[in-house]
Amino acid sequence: MAIYLIFENEIHDTEAYEKYKAAARPLVEAAGGEYLTRDGRVDTLVGDWKPGRVVIFKWPDQRSLDTFLASEEYRPWKELRESVTTTKSMVRVEGEGHVEPG
Repeated sequence: MAIYLIFENEIHDTEAYEKYKAAARPLVEAAGGEYLTRDGRVDTLVGDWKPGRVVIFKWPDQRSLDTFLASEEYRPWKELRESVTTTKSMVRVEGEGHVEPG
């Protein structure tokens, strides 16, 4: 079952974060992950959630996500991300990859 990971981050060092983004994308994709959105405009349509920045990933399954997060290749970049951002929320959602209408 597909796993969707939704992050809300506050960035404290834009220059360092740009380095993280450039390095992380190929690692995410090589591990089977996919960015569904990042750096897009966020509009709250219902409720009072007002995130500054949201990133949504899709992973084929939990094992792929766990393997990526534990990888030696990603570890220094994860440490950089954690040092230059504050993760305000992180949500994991299980779901089907494609849902037919109806």
